[in-house]
Amino acid sequence: MKIILFVLFSPFIFSCNSTQHTAESKKTNVDYANTITAQDLKKHLYIYAGDEMEGRMTGSKGQRSAAEYLRNFYMDEGIESPIEKNNYYQNIPASFFGGRRDPQPSENVVAFIKGSEKPDEIVIISAHLDHVGTDKDGNVFNGADDDGSGTVSILEIAQAFQQAVKDGNGPKRSILFLHVTGEEIGLYGSRYYTENPLFPLENTVCDLNIDMIGRIDPDKKENPNYIYLIGSNKLSQELQDVSTEMNSKYTKLELDYKYDAPNDPNRFYYRSDHYNFAKNNVPIIFYFNGVHEDYHKITDTPDKIEYDLMAKRAQLIFYTAWEIANREKRITADKL
Repeated sequence: MKIILFVLFSPFIFSCNSTQHTAESKKTNVDYANTITAQDLKKHLYIYAGDEMEGRMTGSKGQRSAAEYLRNFYMDEGIESPIEKNNYYQNIPASFFGGRRDPQPSENVVAFIKGSEKPDEIVIISAHLDHVGTDKDGNVFNGADDDGSGTVSILEIAQAFQQAVKDGNGPKRSILFLHVTGEEIGLYGSRYYTENPLFPLENTVCDLNIDMIGRIDPDKKENPNYIYLIGSNKLSQELQDVSTEMNSKYTKLELDYKYDAPNDPNRFYYRSDHYNFAKNNVPIIFYFNGVHEDYHKITDTPDKIEYDLMAKRAQLIFYTAWEIANREKRITADKL
C-alpha cells in the first residue's frame, strides 16, 4: 500500500518541487541591474583610463589598445558582433577625418544582443571610447570620467543583458552596444555610424548616450544623488516618461533637466554623440554629470571617480533600456 501511494503521489510531489524551483529561480530586471557594481566598474576603469592607453587619442596606438580591450571583453562574455564573427570593428578610413592634421584611420567598436521577439527593432546604448591623448611633455589625459565612465558602464550594462540571455530571459528587442571614436575631435564616430548604419535608422528605437557619469558637479555637492538628462523629451515625450518611471520605481536619483533650457549657453545637446542620432529623428537621452574642475585636464583620473554613484546611474540606464526593449509597443518620436 505504501509503495502504491508513493507511486501515485510522487509525480505530484516532483511537479510541485519543480514549480517551486522555477518560481524561485526566475530572475527579474532588479537581479540583473544588481550585477552592475562599483567594484566591477572600478576594475575596468583603472585599466581603461590607465596610462597604458596613452589618452586614447583618435587613431593612436593607445586608442587602438582601448578598442582592443572592448573587443576582448565582448568576446570573453560571448556577446556577438553584428558585423561578422569575431569582428567588432566598424572601420573608419582616414579620409573620413578630412580637414584634421595628419588624419589616421580609426574604428567604432560594436557588440550586439539579438532580440527574441522584435529583433529588427534596435535600442542603441552609446559612449565615446576616445579622449585627447597626451600633452607636449608626455603627460597622459586619462579621461577617467570623459568618457571612461560611460565606456565601462556600457560593458557592465552589456554583461547584465547577456546574463539575462543566458537565463532565457533576454530582451525582446535587439540591443546594440556602440562605442564610438572621434568624439573629442568632432563627433566623427557617431556621424560615421549614422551615415553608414549597421541597422536602418528607421528601425532604431532610441539612443541612450552616456558621456561622463562618474563625478559630481560642484553645484551638486550638497545633493550628489542626481544625474543630468539632456534631450530626453526633445523628440519623444514617451521616452522621457519611461525614464522618469524607471527612476521613480528603482533608482530614485534627482533627474535634473536644467541643460535642456533653450537658452543654455553650454549647448550640451549639440556636443555629444547622441546629437547625430537626434538630427536623424531618433529619440535620445544624454546622461551627464556636468563639468568639474578636472574636465579635459591630466587630473581626470580613476581615483577621483564616485564609483557607487556611477553604478547607480548605470543601473538607471540599464532599467530604462530594459523597459524600452521589453515593452509591448515601441516608443516613437511623438514630438516631430
